[in-house]
Amino acid sequence: MSWSLWFTLLAAAVLISLTPGAGAINTMTNSIGSGWARSIWGILGQQVALLVHIAVVAAGVGVLVAQSRLLFNAIRYAGAAYLVLLGVRQLRARPEPVDEETPVSRVSHWAMFRQGVLVNLTNPKAIVFFLAFTPQFIRTDRPILTQYAVLATTVVVVDVVVMWFVFAIAARGLRRLTGSQAGQRRLNRIFGGLFVGVGLLLASVH
Repeated sequence: MSWSLWFTLLAAAVLISLTPGAGAINTMTNSIGSGWARSIWGILGQQVALLVHIAVVAAGVGVLVAQSRLLFNAIRYAGAAYLVLLGVRQLRARPEPVDEETPVSRVSHWAMFRQGVLVNLTNPKAIVFFLAFTPQFIRTDRPILTQYAVLATTVVVVDVVVMWFVFAIAARGLRRLTGSQAGQRRLNRIFGGLFVGVGLLLASVH
């Protein structure tokens, strides 16, 4: 991959990562509830899903998903249902005790990682997007594996940086609300509503 093509890929990856979506909402929720440092576990889970999407496209399965309306809709509705479920859980979550200045979340690293994987993995539009996005940066007359490795590394590194140093840090400004149970309920309603909204949007937009 030439440097000019790579810089184009880098710019595109930054713009894609900065576009708010379920991954950004998940990152901000983890940052508020568990702290900036621990939110990295959810972000890493999201990257595993991105790698799976890229691998699926590279293997040619993405074409099948894009062309099969039944398969695409099955994954789409499953992803939408999962996001709505996350939103309902957030809306129904009880406020944590506020005896200390910074409430400590009971959510484990593994739980955040697993949720990050599922949030990104159950979005078939990501597969279709990568199916359209990837060929722009792959040259068939050059080693394919190396090009996919460069593409995957660039996309993942950029997404980690954007999620952790943009969305997770931006959410820290809302952490002061976790110091009271009323503030926690307000945040639960905000992010629960966002999860539900994104899930319904995923289910309704074709």
